Amino acid sequence: MARLWQQNRLAPAAHGSRKSRPQMAQPVPGQAAGVHRPRNLDWKRAAALLYGDWGTSKAYVIGLAFLAAGYASLPIVLAVCVLTGLVGINYAVICRYFPDGGGVYSAARSQGRLLAVVGALLLIADLTVTAALSGWSGLSYFNVPILKQHIVWATVGMLLLMGVINWYGPKHSGSLAVTLSVPTVLVVLMLILLTAPHLTTRYLEPPHENPVQLWVQFVGVILALSGVEAIANMTGVMKLDPGSTPEHPAVARESARAIWPVAVEVVIGTALLGWAMLSLNPNATVRLADGTHSMRQALTLRSEDSLRFIGEQFGTQTFGPLFGSAFGWVIGIVFCLLLVSAANTAIVAMTGLLYMMARDDEMPPAFTRLNSHGVPRLPILIAVALPVVVIVATANFTALAGLYAIGVVGAITVNLGSCAFNRALPVKLIHRVLFAVTFVILFLVEITLAHTKLDALQFVLAVLGIGMLLRTWTQKRSGITTLTVSKQVAEMVTPTLAETMTPRLEEGQRIMVAARGITPVLSYALDEALLRKASLYVLFVKEVAVYYGAAPVRGRARWQDDPEANAILSLMLKLGHERNVPVMPVYAISQDPSATILDLAATIGVDFLMLGTSHRRTLANLLRGNVVINVADQLPDSIRLVIYG
Repeated sequence: MARLWQQNRLAPAAHGSRKSRPQMAQPVPGQAAGVHRPRNLDWKRAAALLYGDWGTSKAYVIGLAFLAAGYASLPIVLAVCVLTGLVGINYAVICRYFPDGGGVYSAARSQGRLLAVVGALLLIADLTVTAALSGWSGLSYFNVPILKQHIVWATVGMLLLMGVINWYGPKHSGSLAVTLSVPTVLVVLMLILLTAPHLTTRYLEPPHENPVQLWVQFVGVILALSGVEAIANMTGVMKLDPGSTPEHPAVARESARAIWPVAVEVVIGTALLGWAMLSLNPNATVRLADGTHSMRQALTLRSEDSLRFIGEQFGTQTFGPLFGSAFGWVIGIVFCLLLVSAANTAIVAMTGLLYMMARDDEMPPAFTRLNSHGVPRLPILIAVALPVVVIVATANFTALAGLYAIGVVGAITVNLGSCAFNRALPVKLIHRVLFAVTFVILFLVEITLAHTKLDALQFVLAVLGIGMLLRTWTQKRSGITTLTVSKQVAEMVTPTLAETMTPRLEEGQRIMVAARGITPVLSYALDEALLRKASLYVLFVKEVAVYYGAAPVRGRARWQDDPEANAILSLMLKLGHERNVPVMPVYAISQDPSATILDLAATIGVDFLMLGTSHRRTLANLLRGNVVINVADQLPDSIRLVIYG
């Protein structure tokens, strides 16, 4: 029996409110329009996601600066804040020119595939240390003696637990960072208000080193740049600015509204809290768990959880020991959760980046194999194993921080250099100069890091070496070779050549049927298409739980490579040919099948959407939601829904 439902809930333009859209799809000959990535991320959520990574930097930057220069570290902290603000300005401009994703991989790809891979591998090095450093720092903020004594293995255990959790799919892994962003901002504001009356220059010391040593100290604590790559990759899913269209997207206003509040908070918050730390009397005595120390010694011992220590000291001075201890616990819990969430986000992002590179034929095909929960098997194992190996190998917070900057600075340098020297990019002269100046500064920083931190250089070279070997082996196995042709020949073979040469079918009614198996609804759809002389789009949605925030997905999914999809779509092509019905396979990979079906139905412009009734068990329906119900609830009134049961 077939039932026809008329929907009057949403117009096609209202689809931007859904949570997820197809990550990639393979349209077929005859499709009238392309499939666009979802545009459902507003500036508030983008800012919260950015703050979850960028905003955590102050939790360890201040302490590392004190380790480097003691009470003479204020100029270093201020210099880091200035560079952070400068990089933030650059990425606000980059987001304007890359509305479909401007991370290092996509920005460098216009300059060459090899450069893009180098940038991506530098980003993997950054994410590896981010996961390790954030996990270590997060657990340190609890300030439990037994935990701090075994911090290395406690961090390893926490990362392994994250790997187990993400093995079952990271569909909601980003929610914790968004949820914790508001209480973290409130805690930082409270800390600033609490310390503001005590700010003084009495205890500041002049720099003890010459300019060259100051530069080396400054380079060694550049950790506040983490997170800016995240906002560039988010532009592909941000809501469009008023007046722009999916064909001509613009997210300049939305991205700027997401970047500036976070950048201002990071710069001002880091500067004020760094000054507050240096306003503590260095000659005062402080009682810690292991005995009594001078304030200078205590700041050195508590450098890993410096914000909590600052809150405890100023809270005690203002309202007494009880308040200071309680406020310290509040700071410890909030920053612990946010830092652990940042570590988890780095693991998920690394998994998605490795998977994306494999889909782009830059990594072995084995990286695309998914487990039963839609998670790439090898990438998730690598994303957990790399931080674990780094933590065990370093076993020191300062050494771990030393590995960090070279990866993130390298990735940002490649991105800015690609934008500055890409003549095909329609960049204003003032912006190109901005990119070039910042590129030169960060390039000098990267050279200094490579010269002064041999372990960091060896780490990055190891990541690059292993990554390039895997890439070479992958291309050799795939039979990919490099062919040099003249510019005229290259211009003839454009990416749109296949589309322009594709024959166009005669316009008529369009029917889409969503298939999850060889069921009677497919036969019914063929009969309806034959009677109505309509084109039949057979949609197969493969549900995959992969986070693609690390970089935009390249390439197209091939249904021929999916055994289940190949069996269904090949059969429908054969039956369509026998019945003289134009059948067009449509293959999509998505985290949300119902949203994918809705998007493709609206994009292709079908007249009828046909679904078979669900036979999932009750538990599966509760966990994933019923696709039929979700589609029926949100399908626009211009498309008629047929549910075949």
